[in-house]
Amino acid sequence: MSTGALIAIIIVCVLLIAAVAAGLAARQAMLRRQFGPEYDRLARQSGHRQARAELAARKRRVAGLGIRPLTAEEHARYAGEWTSAQELFVDQPAQALAAAAALVKQVAADRGYRTEDRGQVIADLSVGHALRLDGYRRAEDVADQADSASTEDLRQAMLWYRAMFRDLAGLPRRESARQRKASRPSRVPRPRLPMPRLPAARLPTVRSAAPSPDAPPTPSQETSAR
Repeated sequence: MSTGALIAIIIVCVLLIAAVAAGLAARQAMLRRQFGPEYDRLARQSGHRQARAELAARKRRVAGLGIRPLTAEEHARYAGEWTSAQELFVDQPAQALAAAAALVKQVAADRGYRTEDRGQVIADLSVGHALRLDGYRRAEDVADQADSASTEDLRQAMLWYRAMFRDLAGLPRRESARQRKASRPSRVPRPRLPMPRLPAARLPTVRSAAPSPDAPPTPSQETSAR
């Protein structure tokens, strides 16, 4: 084989390797755009190749579930139920968080997701709701330990549930003024804390002392005497 032919073969091999690498990089970039942090999490656990295979399998599974959007009536009903759960948080944070968790699962089930297995539903939700998935996973962890979680942890979990709820229900990120008025409070309120009753402070009574008969007259008294 001549030197020219060998060089040509090497160039072709280099170009093929570069094309394959570019294709893999483009595919990884596409998966990162679609799955966000979920792709990086899987890649850290089992490598990029296995992560690509896993996410491709998830896409095929979700495509066969027949996911559908909610109807207008379902939108209105779920929005009202979420408002009720959010208002419950003021007095009963743990119960409100449980209601929010159940509501998210119910919306997912109505849309066509299989919610019997938590790990499976989280994997399925990664296909269409990847940007909310990490917060949803954390909210589920907090809900598992709601009895020992702090009030601030419960409030943050409530916000994570709300983000997934809005994504699943297809609610717009920015509401109109009429929608905001109908669904107030738009933010998860902080729970009421009992305020301690403090005893009223008593100030000492200051009494003016009567002038002593032996005390020398003041200048004002001398002036009035004249």
